[in-house]
Amino acid sequence: MQKSSRLKNIKSTLLSDNYYILKKLNFDYLMENGTWVNQMREVYDRGDGAGILLYNREKLTIILTKQFRMPTYMNDNEDGLLVEIAAGMLDKDNPEACIIRETEEEVGYRLESVKKVYEGYSSPGVMTEKMHFFIGEYTDDMKVNDGGGLESEAEDIEVLEMPFEKAVAMLNNGEIVDTRTIVLLQYAIIHKLLE
Repeated sequence: MQKSSRLKNIKSTLLSDNYYILKKLNFDYLMENGTWVNQMREVYDRGDGAGILLYNREKLTIILTKQFRMPTYMNDNEDGLLVEIAAGMLDKDNPEACIIRETEEEVGYRLESVKKVYEGYSSPGVMTEKMHFFIGEYTDDMKVNDGGGLESEAEDIEVLEMPFEKAVAMLNNGEIVDTRTIVLLQYAIIHKLLE
């Protein structure tokens, strides 16, 4: 990674490493007008992730998941349940291998190939995470288990196969509020994936 000439005197303090890493960073930043200013940011490093929109052209369906998300419960989601794409964190694998593994664990379909459509930072003001966005076509004969996630990770994932039109209606009426899911549903709409 090339070092920025607009940064100097970076000091990092570890605040937490209970599950992921939270650091306080103090640094000098060169403003556009030539003035150096001291800034402080807390940065959460949880690694990078991958997510996928699974679709079936024959049935005009997609597969989403529903699971409890404590941070959403703490911020105005009354039951904490969130409808979202299958997704997961990269372990030591690459984004494509990660999403193929996560698809099988979460929704029970074994994919042979996926297509990467985007990558982007999830919340760049506070998180280092970069999401890798995929689409993948599934058929009924690819189902190898019921999904639901890994017991060892205390995952409790409901698999939702639904007509694409229903998912679009859920997006438009505010039932789908997960940004990753919104991005991939909009991709499917724009690119007429299921028309």
